[in-house]
Amino acid sequence: MRWPRWLIIDPFIAMLFAVVALAALLPVRGTAASVAGVVASVGIALLFFLHGARIAPAAALAGARHWRLHTVVLSTTFVVFPLLGLAVAVISPQLLPADLYQGVLFLCVVPSTVQSSIAFTSIARGNVPAAVFSASFSNIVGVALTPLLAVLLMQNTGDLRLTAGSIGSIVGQLLLPFVAGQLSRRWTADWIGRHKSLTSVVDRGSILLVVYTAFSAGVVAGIWQQIAVSQLLVLGATVGALLAVVMGLLFGVTRLLGFDHADRAATVFCGAKKSLATGLPMAAVLFSPQLLGLLVLPLMIFHQIQLIVCAALARWWSNRAPVTPPGPPTGPAEPPSPDRRAPAGRAPATRPSSSAR
Repeated sequence: MRWPRWLIIDPFIAMLFAVVALAALLPVRGTAASVAGVVASVGIALLFFLHGARIAPAAALAGARHWRLHTVVLSTTFVVFPLLGLAVAVISPQLLPADLYQGVLFLCVVPSTVQSSIAFTSIARGNVPAAVFSASFSNIVGVALTPLLAVLLMQNTGDLRLTAGSIGSIVGQLLLPFVAGQLSRRWTADWIGRHKSLTSVVDRGSILLVVYTAFSAGVVAGIWQQIAVSQLLVLGATVGALLAVVMGLLFGVTRLLGFDHADRAATVFCGAKKSLATGLPMAAVLFSPQLLGLLVLPLMIFHQIQLIVCAALARWWSNRAPVTPPGPPTGPAEPPSPDRRAPAGRAPATRPSSSAR
């Protein structure tokens, strides 16, 4: 039996869990932990600068006219997901420890992904311009809205407080670098486009450092000794159920609104996904290092599940997407040249339009 390609673990997720294992064996401590924390903070600011520099407002606006699609995506990301997260409280703390439940709540307020949402929409022959706008706008809004929603949902847990210091961290490490990246696009966009491998190393390196410092702090504090394997299995089932419920709701809503295949694909892939690249650095700014490892674990597991499910769905949709028939000619038809006339009894072959390929 051949192993399906879409079941292969994402390499970046594999690196994340390798870093978690390294933190369990060799946690960073003392002065080294302080230095690593400062470097991680600088990396987060640089990461959000790159996020801002990559998002092209002009390209995103090409899909802005589909207001119903974007309303569904934003409502799902920042309203439906948080409500479902609150509903998970029925199994906490009996089945799901309080810290892991807080991680589920944080997962539910993280914005959508950008690159993978667009990539899966393209594979499924969906509305790519609309996906570009929805995913980009979700991240722009999420820079400010995600911390506010996290405070609103988690203020009674003692894990998160909106203070002058936390506001300063949010502005200094998230919002200002993102805005600076947007403003710098005139000078930096082309360079970043030509050096994607270098910027990818910066992106992933920053996130890996955040995860290493967070899980090291958890190991030093001894929080991992409180988590049982059965509770991790419950966590995996919980975040998998969240994804299934949201995708089911989006299928139903898009059908009810009469969306065609292209708009349905863009809505599902942008509305049901959560960004690991944005969520992990945000969590590092918002939460204490001792609790950060447990709080980001639901997002890490959800990210892998969504990649597997969305990859399978994108390929399934790609094979069943309606093919757009060639449109009518826009000008007077030219008679075929003598060497291109169709043989007797056969009609000239019609080349499919670019939208059908």
